[in-house]
Amino acid sequence: MEYVYSALILHSLGKEINEEAIAEIIKAAGAEPDMARIKALVSALSEINIEEAIKTATFAPVAAAPAAAASTEEKKEEKEEEKKEEEEEKKEEEAIAGLGALFG
Repeated sequence: MEYVYSALILHSLGKEINEEAIAEIIKAAGAEPDMARIKALVSALSEINIEEAIKTATFAPVAAAPAAAASTEEKKEEKEEEKKEEEEEKKEEEAIAGLGALFG
């Protein structure tokens, strides 16, 4: 992840994303850069519009979160309704059994 973060830092500063710049950021953070990973990242990012990827990634989880919360609330409501229905059915059965005892 630190390699991706390094690329994002360079992008946000308007700097060129290249192997040397990423390696410098990794070194500045106190880690030893893996040049194979850096080369792979730079190669992969050369074909990507980072600004568009950021916009897409920013809005996707935000839109999904309310939907997930809504479905969780709906499930809770459904369970509560089922419990209420079961309780009503039990009361009806008890009432019928009580009437049966009276006229039995």
